Amino acid sequence: MPSFDIVSKVDAQTLDNAINNAKKEILNRFDFNSSKSTIELDKKTNSITIVTEDDMRLKAITDSIISRMMKQNLDPKSLDFGKEHAASGNMIRKEINIKEGIEKEAAKKIVAKIKDSKIKVQASMMDDQVRVTSKNIDDLQKVISLCRGEDFGQPLQFINMRN
Repeated sequence: MPSFDIVSKVDAQTLDNAINNAKKEILNRFDFNSSKSTIELDKKTNSITIVTEDDMRLKAITDSIISRMMKQNLDPKSLDFGKEHAASGNMIRKEINIKEGIEKEAAKKIVAKIKDSKIKVQASMMDDQVRVTSKNIDDLQKVISLCRGEDFGQPLQFINMRN
């Protein structure tokens, strides 16, 4: 029976490239000439830590990260911006978490949207992904185009298409 999975993942190597390009851009900017700003990507916890002097520089760094992600074809919806915290001295620290896997609420919305469309498929939640099965491949392709047209708050990828 044909099936595919709906997942939400970020390619770690592409994200690493985007963060490194953002670091290079920040180091070469004139307004960051005497700055002590740092950008750190922690691959184990899937988070980005930014430490800088003021809000203006923080905004410039986050904008740079978002633009570099878009140039690498990564969706910035996968970033979960936390609050700013005071670091040592007059520095500001910001944690940005990277969303991996489909959250339960988004998975419920996806399954409900598929069921409301009256397409003859079965959608089920499995851990942090949604599996869609059908007797007809054309119905699966209709579900993919339906999900691409909706905004579920995080980027979706469609993988493991099986016959």
